[in-house]
Amino acid sequence: MLVAGWLFVFDPGAPKSEAIKTGGLAGGSLVALYALWLNDRRRRTDEERQKIEVARQKLEDARAEHDRSRVADERFARSVELLGHDAEQVRVGAMHALGGLARSRVEYTQTVLDVLCAYLRRPFDGRPRDADGKPKTRDERELEVRLTAQRLIADLLPRADDADAPHYNLDLTRAYLEYFDLSRRQVGQLLLRSAVLEESNSFHHTVIHGDAYFTRTNSEGRLHLHHMVFHGGAWFSGLTCTKTTDYTDTKFLGPNKFAEAAFTGRVSFEGCEFAEPIDFQNTRFSAGVNLDLGKPAVARTYGMYVSLDHENTLPDGWVVERRTDGTGLVRS
Repeated sequence: MLVAGWLFVFDPGAPKSEAIKTGGLAGGSLVALYALWLNDRRRRTDEERQKIEVARQKLEDARAEHDRSRVADERFARSVELLGHDAEQVRVGAMHALGGLARSRVEYTQTVLDVLCAYLRRPFDGRPRDADGKPKTRDERELEVRLTAQRLIADLLPRADDADAPHYNLDLTRAYLEYFDLSRRQVGQLLLRSAVLEESNSFHHTVIHGDAYFTRTNSEGRLHLHHMVFHGGAWFSGLTCTKTTDYTDTKFLGPNKFAEAAFTGRVSFEGCEFAEPIDFQNTRFSAGVNLDLGKPAVARTYGMYVSLDHENTLPDGWVVERRTDGTGLVRS
């Protein structure tokens, strides 16, 4: 209307219909502009409200995560504390609580594995004897706790065929292990230095991504190391095995060392593959060895001995020199 009145005042000769039409168009444009301004303001208000809501939700999520982390930390601390309890059932319960925590919060998995390994590193005499050397009754209740720790460690490790799994490290230095079974699992670094292995212990079909140390370990039972893959170093120097040791079809993709190892039970390396020269320096095989390798390999055999009272399968070109003590010195 203001635009139409303005036309009547300043242009009296203009037709009234045109003036009214022009005024209507102008008024409509103003209304449209005002509507656009309102819509834009509403849009910006909604965007601000949405940003505030997102920020509020993030804050609530952060608070909830903080509460969950606090509860998890408290649960972890309490479980670790209970590992020192006198009652074995309490210690077993604490270990299962740690295992549940590791499964629900993956960031705890390596820490829980470290704690369980530390428990297995505690001194334990699996074959106690009195002052006269006679066998004594061992603590079977403590052994059950240790077997629980062993099972939980295996359960927390990813399967060997899981290509995207994280690599967890195990430190079992000086640990006492009995019926330990890591078969078909994968490990980052494996430390098993100066450990005691009783009965039967299985690592077959296991993938080791880092270095593996079995140095100075004493295996009093069967040791299953077949169909393994060692991506890093495989160190078995000073290893002693009194019963069957099986490396069949295992792949050693990094450096290796069997120097000064002593095998008084039969050993098989049948089908094994070695990416680097085999170090058999001062190694003794007292009950026969199968070295029918999957691929030809270079070996350092200085001081390597085999028993001539048992069957030995050696690679082509290897020579055995008979010694007066009934052993044979191997020349590769």
